Amino acid sequence: MKVKFWGVRGSIASPGPSTVRYGGNTTCIEIRTDNNELIILDAGTGIFPLSQTLLSELPVTANVLITHSHWDHIQGLPFFIPNFISGNTLRLHGAFDPVSGKGVEQVMAVQLQYSYFPVREEEMKARIQYITLAPEQSVQIGSATITPFLMNHPVIDFGYRIDADGKSVFFTGDHEPLMNIYAPDDDAYAEYQAFVDEKSNHIQQAMRGVDVLIADCSYTEAEYPGKRGWGHGTFHSCIDYAKKANAKVLFCTHHEPTRSDDALEAAFSQALAEHPRQAGDPDYRLAREGECFEF
Repeated sequence: MKVKFWGVRGSIASPGPSTVRYGGNTTCIEIRTDNNELIILDAGTGIFPLSQTLLSELPVTANVLITHSHWDHIQGLPFFIPNFISGNTLRLHGAFDPVSGKGVEQVMAVQLQYSYFPVREEEMKARIQYITLAPEQSVQIGSATITPFLMNHPVIDFGYRIDADGKSVFFTGDHEPLMNIYAPDDDAYAEYQAFVDEKSNHIQQAMRGVDVLIADCSYTEAEYPGKRGWGHGTFHSCIDYAKKANAKVLFCTHHEPTRSDDALEAAFSQALAEHPRQAGDPDYRLAREGECFEF
């Protein structure tokens, strides 16, 4: 299996000299099975450069798994070049939105209005299919089994586990570890803590034994108190997830858009210093745009 990162920034694209080493595009990850089946995790601005590489292997069948519908995870989708070429197929997978009452099709419908984009969906040449997923209901994409899991973010948000040919990847999407919203002396504290513990354990089990864990590590521990409730993790929380899951490799992603490459490396180094690696611990890495990891 191959994992290639095409976008690793969170919230907003951040191109420029201070982000050139790790990249400024928003979330997009290419997965290739051993049979070369194409799975794309999220469609941030990184999906545009990815789509340019696909022109050498037309016709393309692209399975795009959307974690959630915030802009930085979908805004590159109208620029996915194979959509404009006959003979290609885009299969867009994602969650049902209980607020709008619509499935993943709204990700395209909202963006492809003349108010926001000059080409309507009806004018796209490729065949576009929509698959609305249910939590923990696995689907098969060629040799790969895809299982979505509900994560913790201020909108319905899926993490995805991909299992194929004895290898596995888990991508958290945007995720903040659950916390108790009640004070310890509140009557509701114990009941809510039981819910937090059950949900946290469930997510941990979903990650168990993966070869590669790709996780939202937006903030440092010092930054997190001011960002609580925004739906993002820290370097510390994701290292903890990776260790408990017995993952082989942790890729830290969704880099804070205001953080330069130098500052990103400094924050990562500090986190590693506070979590000295022991025998059997995962290999910890910063996700870097353009990097390909094969296992």
